[in-house]
Amino acid sequence: MTEAKTYTLAVPGAVLHYDVREDGGTTEPALLLIGSPMGAEGFGTLAGFIPGRTLVTYDPRGVSRSVRTDGATESTPDEHADDLHRLIAELGGPVDIFASSGGAVNALALVARHPADVRTLVAHEPPAAQALPDRDQALAAIRFISDLYHAKGSGAGMAAFIAAVGHQGEFPDGYAVAPDPAQFGMPAQDDGSRDDVLLGQNLISCTHYEHDFDALRAAPTRIVLAVGEESAGTMASRGGVAVAEKLGTTAVVFPSNHGGFLGDEFGMPGKPAEFAVKLREVLAA
Repeated sequence: MTEAKTYTLAVPGAVLHYDVREDGGTTEPALLLIGSPMGAEGFGTLAGFIPGRTLVTYDPRGVSRSVRTDGATESTPDEHADDLHRLIAELGGPVDIFASSGGAVNALALVARHPADVRTLVAHEPPAAQALPDRDQALAAIRFISDLYHAKGSGAGMAAFIAAVGHQGEFPDGYAVAPDPAQFGMPAQDDGSRDDVLLGQNLISCTHYEHDFDALRAAPTRIVLAVGEESAGTMASRGGVAVAEKLGTTAVVFPSNHGGFLGDEFGMPGKPAEFAVKLREVLAA
């Protein structure tokens, strides 16, 4: 596999940056590794464990190198899906996709809107709150995080987010857990900024997105929902299970947790070698 080469693609409202690691000997379609709001940097370790495929990573609009040009402060899964559709056209698709977290939400939106773009989608732990049995409580819990962020800043918002993503089981009525940010090594002071990509740009639009399950069931794409063996009971894992049930399938258990594919990119390594083995197995099935 060659070293990653970086390219740009102008799309409505943004300029995307994406990286291609070529494998000239493969006859398989390109494999996209995508997250949201996590960009390309989160997939460096995983890419090293997937030989024999041309790999593509990218920074979603508003993230890292992919600068927005429209001045908007929110990105929707449909916008991300359109970006991915344009990127796949540039690559000469169709492609396979491994998508995690918000990236899985965006990739499911892509398949519903452009089913011919994707041969196989492995959607890992989409935080699909609309599909949960405790939908109303989950949506309210997420709205609480957003409101706290806008009222008190990123430290308060992120502390509440960390608590919520680790919450086990269904959310109770009136959930409003707001830990001290210092508990997570974050400042409690509000610096006045409201440009956090996770809490401001994507949190509500991603988790509140209503998937078109009729379109997904009708798509020729093979859709595999994946959940981490260590993250059972969390909202993202429950989202993966719920989406699989609505598609008439069963979620496949992967090693580790929500970030199980990570190396030490963010200081929270999972089990990337074991994760890659499972991913390659699922893609080859």
